[in-house]
Amino acid sequence: MITTERLILRPWKESDAESLYKYAKDPAIGPVAGWPPHVSIENSLEIIRTVFAAPETYAVVLKATGEPVGSAGIMFGDGLHSAEMACGEAEIGYWIGVPYWGQGLIPEAVRRLLQRCFEELGLSAVWCGYYEGNTKSRRVMEKCGFRYHHTEKDKLSPLGDRRTEHFMRLTQEEYSLLSK
Repeated sequence: MITTERLILRPWKESDAESLYKYAKDPAIGPVAGWPPHVSIENSLEIIRTVFAAPETYAVVLKATGEPVGSAGIMFGDGLHSAEMACGEAEIGYWIGVPYWGQGLIPEAVRRLLQRCFEELGLSAVWCGYYEGNTKSRRVMEKCGFRYHHTEKDKLSPLGDRRTEHFMRLTQEEYSLLSK
């Protein structure tokens, strides 16, 4: 379990399926990130058992209520990821329910995951990617110190359509300067 000022980042539990469905069914969340809205509590439970069972995948839980309202995780080269990563690098992915947009919760979670990546896991670089038009995700990356790296056009998304994906990266050296 990892904590921040307002959040607990912990592994997903099967008992979180109802909360996950409540937020992940919203069409404003998944499609812009390349995944379909959840269609039932059972669908959300299956995602918890499969996708969210990956190491370093966390429920973003509000300390004030104990409710999971989003997800954030660190993905390595041997798992599900978008960036072409070298050994010793990872990618961070995240989303949060619409009622919590604009409150700085995801930047708070991502900063803590960056601390984990660089100070606890000893990684050399961390990547983030966002599809063209997902300005909210890009803003999170900018707030957390990521810098634009490159763009890949005509990429097949998990939804089966072709998209442009922009990649940002933060190196250990850049992180060290930011955290001073």
